[in-house]
Amino acid sequence: MTSTDSRPDKDRKRLPAHADRDRRWLSAALAEATKTGADVPVGAVIVRDEAIVGRGHNQREATGDPSAHAEIVALRQAAQETGSWRLNGATIYTTLEPCPMCAEAIIQSRVSRLVFGAYDPASGAAGSAFNLFIPGRIFPIPEVVGGIREADCQRLLTDFFRRSKGR
Repeated sequence: MTSTDSRPDKDRKRLPAHADRDRRWLSAALAEATKTGADVPVGAVIVRDEAIVGRGHNQREATGDPSAHAEIVALRQAAQETGSWRLNGATIYTTLEPCPMCAEAIIQSRVSRLVFGAYDPASGAAGSAFNLFIPGRIFPIPEVVGGIREADCQRLLTDFFRRSKGR
């Protein structure tokens, strides 16, 4: 696993050449996260060849489907759009570090890169609480880049939970 962490409180690693592009596509994922309504504001986009092939935002509350996480919704749409469940060469951008269910779906879909915003110490499966992106698995492990636009992604979640507490 290759990881680039842009958190200011850590030793900064050299950002990859595509850091500006990652920030731009993470902005699209943030826009997706604002569509969640009563659900936790998480958004995801899947990009291949500089085009979005899948979009998703959390829809568990709206659909009653416990698997309707932003990443799963985006993976389903990307598979439909591309005509294949194999998403080699694609990058998934998500506003929150994926949970174990979403992390495994990302690995299974053969996505080449995972870029996320906010870290999730409670259930993040890209190194915060768990790490499913480890070498030696039978599936190709995507490159993982975390902490892109972290403050913006974290603020969206913090604001949501602050409002939810007052209900």
